[in-house]
Amino acid sequence: MQVLTSLVLAAFCAYAGSWYLGLQEGNFALLLLMAVVISGLYWLAERFYFLPQRVAAAEQFDADNARRHKELSKMGIAKVDATGEDARDKLLMQPWWLDWTAGLFPVILVVFLLRSFLFEPFKIPSGSMIPTLWVGDLILVNKFHYGVRLPVLNLKITQGTEVARGDVMVFRYPPRPSVDYIKRVVGVPGDEVSYLNKKLFINGQAIATENIPEFFDESVMRYFKQSQEKLGEKSHNLIVDDDRPAFIPGADDFAFRDQCRYSIEGVVCKVPQGHYFMMGDNRDNSLDSRYWGFVPDANIVGKAFFVWMNFGNLKRIGAFN
Repeated sequence: MQVLTSLVLAAFCAYAGSWYLGLQEGNFALLLLMAVVISGLYWLAERFYFLPQRVAAAEQFDADNARRHKELSKMGIAKVDATGEDARDKLLMQPWWLDWTAGLFPVILVVFLLRSFLFEPFKIPSGSMIPTLWVGDLILVNKFHYGVRLPVLNLKITQGTEVARGDVMVFRYPPRPSVDYIKRVVGVPGDEVSYLNKKLFINGQAIATENIPEFFDESVMRYFKQSQEKLGEKSHNLIVDDDRPAFIPGADDFAFRDQCRYSIEGVVCKVPQGHYFMMGDNRDNSLDSRYWGFVPDANIVGKAFFVWMNFGNLKRIGAFN
């Protein structure tokens, strides 16, 4: 069992290492599920096989020790220096290969359940959601808001709350589902989303914006025009770079692309059923649905709602819209 366990742990380390080095695309949900299954099997083996064996060996040791004491007592020897406690403890001690598998099972199981069905942490890697979310923000994502989904398969098993315009949502990037993206929901199924001359229209109605003080982006040391927009029930801020052109360069050939019309002024898209149109709050610095298309419902990960840490700026901690 020691050799088998060593091979299993080595396989996990090799997978994680190659993922970290970029030699292959990793799937943390799958890795965590495998860890739960394997450590769970070891835990069951420990609970119902290995532990009873060690307990039986300790009980046999106690019986042998008691018999020895009884025989020595008959010989007139009442006091025995060596009690054998150390030997008994060694018999009951869990070996390293069980300590690193069965011993970790409860912790791995709790992490798996929390991450899969309640809340999952993410780190913001880019500035596409500035000014709402900054690079380095560590956020929490509600995994059950849109309905509970089975891990790995991402199969929806409860209905949950419907996706609403204005939600900040984490989803699997359609061109590369192993990568998680975060954007704001702009269009829901059936909507006609128009982004023309840097103005947003939903079903022909212009989304009102209000100019607010400029935003200073520390990452590029530059001020940007900032507006406040209301897509859903709550308002959010966005920035627009007037130096960028309005047309969308280099749009991919994505599913339902025939539902979009591109022009020098921007793009108009009809959102298909079961899909969503996503945009970043940093409108001119966001790779979003304008370029790679719609997000299917099956790709939803959860609703982002809270910054729990930013090591470079503790003032970032808190809820956001």
